[in-house]
Amino acid sequence: MHHLKYLIFLTAILFFSCKKDSFTTSPDARLYTSIDTLSFDTVFTTAGSVTQSFKIFNNNNEKLRLSQVKLSGGPSSPFKMNVDGTSGAEVNNVEINANDSIYVFVQVNGHTSDSTLPYLLNDSIQISYNGNQKIVQLQAYGQNAIFLKNKKLTGNVNWNNKLPYVIIGGIQIDTNATLSISAGTKIFLHADAPFLVDGTLKVTGTKEEPVIFSGDRLDADYKNLPASWPGIFFRNTSENNSLKHTIIKNAYQGIIAQDLSTTAGPKVTLSQCILDNIYDAGILGINTNIYADNSLISNCGSNVQLQAGGDYRFINCTIASYNTIYIIHKNPVLQLSNSATQNGTLFTAPLKAFFQNCIFWGEGGTVADEVTIDKQGSGPFSVSFDHVLYKSKDELANATFISSLKNEDPMFDSINISKNIFDFHFNKNPASPAVNAGTATPFVYDLDDKKRDATPDLGCYQR
Repeated sequence: MHHLKYLIFLTAILFFSCKKDSFTTSPDARLYTSIDTLSFDTVFTTAGSVTQSFKIFNNNNEKLRLSQVKLSGGPSSPFKMNVDGTSGAEVNNVEINANDSIYVFVQVNGHTSDSTLPYLLNDSIQISYNGNQKIVQLQAYGQNAIFLKNKKLTGNVNWNNKLPYVIIGGIQIDTNATLSISAGTKIFLHADAPFLVDGTLKVTGTKEEPVIFSGDRLDADYKNLPASWPGIFFRNTSENNSLKHTIIKNAYQGIIAQDLSTTAGPKVTLSQCILDNIYDAGILGINTNIYADNSLISNCGSNVQLQAGGDYRFINCTIASYNTIYIIHKNPVLQLSNSATQNGTLFTAPLKAFFQNCIFWGEGGTVADEVTIDKQGSGPFSVSFDHVLYKSKDELANATFISSLKNEDPMFDSINISKNIFDFHFNKNPASPAVNAGTATPFVYDLDDKKRDATPDLGCYQR
């Protein structure tokens, strides 16, 4: 009797094992895909996209053979496919184990087009099995661009907004060269592409058509990622740089300026600019001259860091940071120092810094003092805050404060960290203490190009 039970048990095991090793040929076999449509964000021609994927599920108790997995557009399709490790426009006789799945990986390269606007790229993947067919749609937007790789600009160069610029490997404005960028121009930089300025950069955006510097990966998982490109570096020979209505975002460092200007004017002038979501310093000044008005420097690893002395003036600027889904707020939004250490040796230089009608605020992190001032030695040192709102646990030494507000919440309009929403306008109810708390300046238009009144609001926006 025991032998009979054992024989029945062994027969059952062999039956089900053979069943799982056999292929179903039924037209009623069940096949599912994890998605019906695979969509890509804007892809630059020739640059290519990130790889996306979907899964094909065999929910049967027997193996399933896919007779064909095929790109409808064939080898000329802008999409490229890899099926379970095999690349090609068509892959045949693909086996999926019982109650198992395989991956299909897809990339897209935009075709060259005469269009200056984004254009739609379509194709589909046909999955054939047991006389049936399953379709997965493919969609992407292609965008023509001007591609520059390891480029040095000489003479006087003008960029316009007809097509975006994609920078790979880096770009350099040579000494004595000037690059002028007109309103609405978009510059996308690869992860290996610093923007180096040894000459002069003139950027003239408008409120309606700002000039934008950002990373070149526009896919959903990358388009808001900080440190996606190195940043803009104004080096020692650079001078007379000006940026108006310019947005710099998602860089490792936003603006770095080093050494004092050799002319009467500042090395870098920022007017009505936004620097946002910068992994390290939004603005890093190293013994240089930077003047800024009506600008927003927000949610950076270190928003504004001015070290080794220099000459700085910030008027009606909002400098604020919160914890975000990308960056933890752990450094003061403003760090001032007249010194730097090089090869173990401490160096000091004269420091002159003036801040008027500004906001220095942070929340959600580990920072108690959003402004820090470090003075070394006995050299010239002048730091003044005139009509500012700032957050600080301790009293700040080595600085002068005039008619300023300490530890009063600026009541920004909308902050929602989980949804990555940061609106640094002011709440109407209750009213922000920053409203009508400023003093008149020569800069009468805020970041929105709204005219300020005789008692302007603090920060970059006028309510």
